[in-house]
Amino acid sequence: MNITIRPYQNIDLNDLLAVWERATKLAHPFLTAPFLEQERHNIPNIYLPIADTWVAVDKSNVIGFIALIGNEVGAIFVDPGYHGHGAGKALMDKAQSLHSTLELDVFKENQIGRRFYDRYGFKLQSEKTHEDTGNKILRLLYNT
Repeated sequence: MNITIRPYQNIDLNDLLAVWERATKLAHPFLTAPFLEQERHNIPNIYLPIADTWVAVDKSNVIGFIALIGNEVGAIFVDPGYHGHGAGKALMDKAQSLHSTLELDVFKENQIGRRFYDRYGFKLQSEKTHEDTGNKILRLLYNT
């Protein structure tokens, strides 16, 4: 597998959304269909226009992405078929090369994401309730 990281292009949108849907179903089974439907709408219409987004590509296939708003990791998703192959680490390494300090929120129930962030070196800062879903979210920080 030869994973490369490159800037997001508008032509990547359908592949990015497909990755997001597959990864979200696996990592967030506790989220409701209406919330996920709204998020799917928000990705191209709200989040991507304001984010610095990078995609992980294997051959010509988009297999993951990371969206940064400043040093905030707004999203990082890898197609479940590529979990454990280094795409997530490559995306986070790219973010870390751009920002020495990274921050993010992760749902407390998202065990996949939490294991990844723990292995990468993120540290717990706080816990609160996510307003839109009522689920607990954890605020994590990474410093080089």
